[in-house]
Amino acid sequence: MTTDRSYIRLHPQDTVLVALTPLRKGQVLPDSATTLSEDIPAGHKAALGFIRAGEAIIKYGQIIGFASTDIEPGSHVHTHNITLHDFSRDYAYSQDARPTEMIPEGARRTFEGIPRKDGSVGIRNYVGILATVTCSLGTSHLIARRFGPEIMARYPNVDGVVALGANSGCCMTPGGEAAANLQRCLDGYARHPNFGGVLLLGLGCEQNLVESLLQATGLTADERLRTMVIQDEGGTAATVEKGVAEVTDLLGIADRARRRTFPASALKLGLECGGSDAYSGITANPALGAAADLLIRNGATAVLSETPEIYGAEHLLTRRAINREVGEKLTARIHWWEDYTARNGSRLNNNPTPGNKAGGISTILEKSLGAATKGGSTNLTEVLGFAERVKGPGLVFMDTPGFDPVSVTGLIAGGVHLIAFTTGRGSVLGSIPAPTLKLASNSDLYRRMKADMDVDCGQVLRSDLSIEELGGDIFELILRIASGLKTKSELAGQGQWEFHPWYTGVVV
Repeated sequence: MTTDRSYIRLHPQDTVLVALTPLRKGQVLPDSATTLSEDIPAGHKAALGFIRAGEAIIKYGQIIGFASTDIEPGSHVHTHNITLHDFSRDYAYSQDARPTEMIPEGARRTFEGIPRKDGSVGIRNYVGILATVTCSLGTSHLIARRFGPEIMARYPNVDGVVALGANSGCCMTPGGEAAANLQRCLDGYARHPNFGGVLLLGLGCEQNLVESLLQATGLTADERLRTMVIQDEGGTAATVEKGVAEVTDLLGIADRARRRTFPASALKLGLECGGSDAYSGITANPALGAAADLLIRNGATAVLSETPEIYGAEHLLTRRAINREVGEKLTARIHWWEDYTARNGSRLNNNPTPGNKAGGISTILEKSLGAATKGGSTNLTEVLGFAERVKGPGLVFMDTPGFDPVSVTGLIAGGVHLIAFTTGRGSVLGSIPAPTLKLASNSDLYRRMKADMDVDCGQVLRSDLSIEELGGDIFELILRIASGLKTKSELAGQGQWEFHPWYTGVVV
């Protein structure tokens, strides 16, 4: 970075710089010998030298696209003069895998968690009403609404009663991928340690019957897990009254929970980004990667996701895979996505979104290279399918879409305790039962949406705070949230509408 902090060159091989403040035509940039030939908005790129049509454009020391026309020095480099086409990437499986420098067990950090009878540890204590089909979701919310602040004051150790359900559960291909995704999500949420009790509520004629769900997943009704079917209970009113009684009983059980000290190794952290901008890959994402490294060095697990948003950067992860088998699992998912998008008349590089582009991101490769930094620097230990159970420890990748509510649903179903979510444009997504920690990539966003943002990662651009130091601060905040500190999204009441299993297939 230059002394005036007006722009940054991220890697010595880069052919573009990134404006950290609005830059003006005719401005001479110190240390680069570049005179700008046009205005460059903050977050956007300018050419450091002449780039011939067809030549690769380099940022982060990696290819983010190719010049679609000759680009003069000091020119704005964005979607109007960048194109994408296939090029070879060296996956170099496991070439960069190195032993992780673990913190000695006696020196590892702890948090105050909630012990569960199955041996798991929770960081929140909700009672959940899970609708097995859209047709029972409305009734689930009617039950949840009966537990307002006055009643919940009787249960000080419970975080709340929440109804969750998806727009699916019927008229889907029996045994198909969408049905399997839904059942894995319901199974993962029902078992989630952040729930102190769960009521599964079905209608009675849907494809995803309660009894079918139990049989497919191995879930068993017991003191903590109750089941009800609306048609068997005699309709809405009768179901609500019985549901209220069941939830009241679950609340009494959940309220007995008390926090005690656990090693940080018990934690599973989901890594997510949404509403990204050009700063995301410079500040928030690498800082979260540094926090993930610290967590993993303490024996814990961090889970990277959003396969379309590591497209073009997957070779950086395969190089860190612990073995070739794990690396090939990741490239297999990339190839599946290429086929999946093609047969549905789309392409992976149709991303980034309009908001990403307005924030300075020009191509999916540029977005992916920034997004992948959330995964830190440790070895990639496993690649999982959507909503599959996360075991850990170490860095794990879960195959999910880039659509944030779907990706977060898969992560929570997999068992992550909380979501660390970076944003540059200002996402307000929340999640229950796993809270969402919001990391703003730039200080302007943090100031504008302070009630939604937990951390101002833009401070590394205006101070001497390093990425590693900011990562350490985020790591400490993660431990405090795991011990009960509420995130901004929790305080805002977000998270009750974001249960979205990945729906692939037809609706008949």
